[in-house]
Amino acid sequence: MPEITTTDADTTEALGAGIANLLGPGDIVLLRGDLGAGKTTLVRGAARALGVEGPVTSPTFTIANQYAGRVPVAHLDAWRLGDPDDEEIGLALEAIGDEGVAFIEWPDSIEGGLPDPRVRVDIDHGGGDTRVIHVAGCDAATDAALEALVDHLRA
Repeated sequence: MPEITTTDADTTEALGAGIANLLGPGDIVLLRGDLGAGKTTLVRGAARALGVEGPVTSPTFTIANQYAGRVPVAHLDAWRLGDPDDEEIGLALEAIGDEGVAFIEWPDSIEGGLPDPRVRVDIDHGGGDTRVIHVAGCDAATDAALEALVDHLRA
């Protein structure tokens, strides 16, 4: 699983932008990490790369934010959702449809009800502004592309 250590938001956003370049309609990215780890920062970078121009904010209180870009972008927070059968996640996924890409924070309680993700991201605090980010793809080609992305960002 490729790993990169970042010390600023710009690098985390660049990683998000690189991940966005691997995504197409219907793809899902699962994000795990403590509060303040940088999940929304990574999504902001991805959203910009997908053509979103306005503010990209955490969906903690709304459960789902939708953005217009070259493809629709959905940013979901499943923290308060109970299980894969939760009606709210069904409505959120229905709103995404097959046309957009979705970034889902705190996916553990609902993962069993989701389609297979294209990319998984785990972000750990490394102290101060340092973050240790692990990325994994759904197949060998995606893993290779993620490895190349991480290598490029480290350079």
